Amino acid sequence: MLKEKYKTEIDEILARYPVKRSALLPLLYLAQQEEGYVSEAAMKEIAGLLRLTPSQVYETVTFYTMLNLKPVGKFHIQVCKSLMCALVGSDTVLGWLKTKLGIGPGQTTVDRMFTVSAVECLAACGTGPMMQINDDYYERLTEHKLDRILADLRMSGTSALKSGPFMWPEPSGAVRREG
Repeated sequence: MLKEKYKTEIDEILARYPVKRSALLPLLYLAQQEEGYVSEAAMKEIAGLLRLTPSQVYETVTFYTMLNLKPVGKFHIQVCKSLMCALVGSDTVLGWLKTKLGIGPGQTTVDRMFTVSAVECLAACGTGPMMQINDDYYERLTEHKLDRILADLRMSGTSALKSGPFMWPEPSGAVRREG
């Protein structure tokens, strides 16, 4: 149970908000950090803490792409599917991922290393197509860049993003944003 394991953190979060319901997102994020996704048990517990119904909590979890209802791989690849990214090739990026990883949106590799998701706007409209892997953005994607990213993640395994993402030079004038 979250309340037992994270009593101090939960109390600190609740103290920040005069209206308890406002603590919903921070508590969901805490729950996801524990298991890698927000479980039904965690949603029920959070609902009880905030005096909400479980369906109110579920609605919030399903609204935000940063929250997961099922376990995801070590590297959660979220490909932006907004109009701007679609116009510059987000479907192509999803195709490359399907070819290279053998999975499509909503799927996880057998080794649980990668999960692919198609998500709405990630706020990099001028530098698409782009994707977010865990907390890092990768923009102006080409097949070559994607190959390098996947190779680095495979090679680095569990430590790849803990010490920061692999960085390679961008073309002059390009911007690489980190989440």
